[in-house]
Amino acid sequence: MADDIILEARGLSKEFKGFIAVKEVNLQVRRGTIHALIGPNGAGKSTVFNLLTKFLTPTRGQILYKGRDITAMKPADVALLGMVRSFQISAVFPHLSVLENVRVALQRPRGTSFHFWKPEASLHDLHDRAEELIEAVNLTPWAGHTAAELPYGRKRALEIATTLALDPEVMLLDEPLAGMGHEDIEGTAALIKRVSADRTILMVEHNLSVVAHLSDTITVLRRGEILAEGAYDVVSRNPQVMEAYMGTGEVGHA
Repeated sequence: MADDIILEARGLSKEFKGFIAVKEVNLQVRRGTIHALIGPNGAGKSTVFNLLTKFLTPTRGQILYKGRDITAMKPADVALLGMVRSFQISAVFPHLSVLENVRVALQRPRGTSFHFWKPEASLHDLHDRAEELIEAVNLTPWAGHTAAELPYGRKRALEIATTLALDPEVMLLDEPLAGMGHEDIEGTAALIKRVSADRTILMVEHNLSVVAHLSDTITVLRRGEILAEGAYDVVSRNPQVMEAYMGTGEVGHA
């Protein structure tokens, strides 16, 4: 049903000085799901993601959010509608504490994010909600630490907390597990699954094992076009997907 589609691309194309990076992509992201964009290097997934998140302007095509054409809108305006790109829009201040970072993020909808000269008492009403978000991402023991002190995986957790502070309906995650060790990957993947309970997530991710466990739907791109789409068990056995990833091998199963 149309009401199930929260984010949609129609005929999305992007050219850079004659080079076609994305060609006629039609994509539908269903409400309440985790949808992954994957593909080999040079497949165009990052370009598609940047188009959907409004960091690039399409050469042709439309982007709709909840049925509304957002093709010409700026990222900040789209964020106000409830579609927020984590790890890009969410600013983490290294010398502020975890709690202070989340409180700053909570101020954004009020338009007072950078009013640091306001008295501390004016932030007290944000304190409880900030603590709830910190607990949600398992950072309560780190609440008083500065962001700069956090290990890499926990910095990513803080970035998710500051994104959640904007109360997004759709979270867009750009390679959320990049650069992480095994332990941080497991923790962050579990966190993504947890915060997806009442929202939609679209992510670009290279870790196919994580994609297999997290995603409801996977869109595979190759040379700027959609090669396959569906559940992991379906796309991972698609001969064209195997060829795109491995030449003559197969996509790994988790």
